Amino acid sequence: MMRKRRRLLLAAGGTAALGACGFSLEHGLLNPCRTQLPPELARDELVLEAWEGIDAARLWDCHAHLVGSGDSGGGIWLNPDMLDVANPVQYARRLFYLNAGCAHDAPGGVDQRYIERMLNLLDGLRPGAKLVLLAFDRNHTADGIPVPAESPFHVPDAYAMATARRYPQYFEWAASIHPYRRDSLHALREAKANGARAVKWLPAAMGMDPASPRCDAFYTELAKLGLPLITHGGMERTLRVGERQHLGNPLLLRRALERGVRVVVAHCATLGEDRDLDRGENGPYVPSFTLFARLMDDPRYRATLYGDISSIAQLNRVGPALIALLERDDWHPRLLNGSDYPLPGIVPLYSVSRLAELGVIEQRLAPVLAAVREHNPLLFDFVLKRHLRSGGKRFPKSVFETRQFFDRRGPTARTRPT
Repeated sequence: MMRKRRRLLLAAGGTAALGACGFSLEHGLLNPCRTQLPPELARDELVLEAWEGIDAARLWDCHAHLVGSGDSGGGIWLNPDMLDVANPVQYARRLFYLNAGCAHDAPGGVDQRYIERMLNLLDGLRPGAKLVLLAFDRNHTADGIPVPAESPFHVPDAYAMATARRYPQYFEWAASIHPYRRDSLHALREAKANGARAVKWLPAAMGMDPASPRCDAFYTELAKLGLPLITHGGMERTLRVGERQHLGNPLLLRRALERGVRVVVAHCATLGEDRDLDRGENGPYVPSFTLFARLMDDPRYRATLYGDISSIAQLNRVGPALIALLERDDWHPRLLNGSDYPLPGIVPLYSVSRLAELGVIEQRLAPVLAAVREHNPLLFDFVLKRHLRSGGKRFPKSVFETRQFFDRRGPTARTRPT
């Protein structure tokens, strides 16, 4: 009875939740959460082709979320709206995330089940491949006071760190530290000392303005420590952010770039529109990706500005931006692969038939991808991106072998691949 009710809530609230993101039901609604890839699928020529030339020990997925309920005692916190059936959209979103991570049917053990599923998926890749697990800080006021009501969830640095230390052959971790916090510099130094590979922000959800002078001391310390900043760019559609969408404007990141911070723009700002602030504070709205492209083409930022390609093949992001990312091979040395896990496990967010219609994958790949995804969304995401093509160009292996980016201390740009 409870399972039936959950499905009804997913159908009702999920339509609204996914409607904002764009969705397709060609492969169904829920992740079937199958386990080991059948041998014949693992040996499929298109799957094997995706691995050609790739050193799995250098394959670090730079954008993987930790999701849970807090039942492990590790400190994960969810906004009560996500637990309240009276808020069906938020409630459905939580269930979709848990289903995507195959932790939806584990009362009392959600946190651990989610981690076990990630381990299972990584075992389905090749030895050495890792996920960079992202912590997620709370929303804060301008005075550095946490605002729980405006925080969608909280994944403490300590939890991300402990998970990575418990499974060092599978995970690295990234801290999430709000720059307005009174202890932000101490927390940043501590995170570096404890092995954090980066800092993760989602400004519209967390409530920080990347162009604020309040961030200056934080940027100075980030540059000194050599830690990159992975920060969302463009519109945020997964989480409720109120009137703060403007904080995802890529142009706001100039302040960090000018202070020597290596900045990774998550999703390459491939969704939504932002004001063109270069034409004044009331400048026209243009695609956020156009502003990202402007920064990428600015010679001042060639050693410090990067983009991650997480979610770029989602149904609501495919189009001109995806084509540009594939064809602008001068950008490829500054692109980093990430999956945005668990989103590849949210079945309606992707349409392989649409990608085939656009001509960025071959039609023969569509059934293979659909079958792989039922067992391993991480492998699905990897194989898909390895086969993306446009104008005779594809993402080179350097985009996937991201370990060197996180191992490096300074901002020196990578050599352009041949």
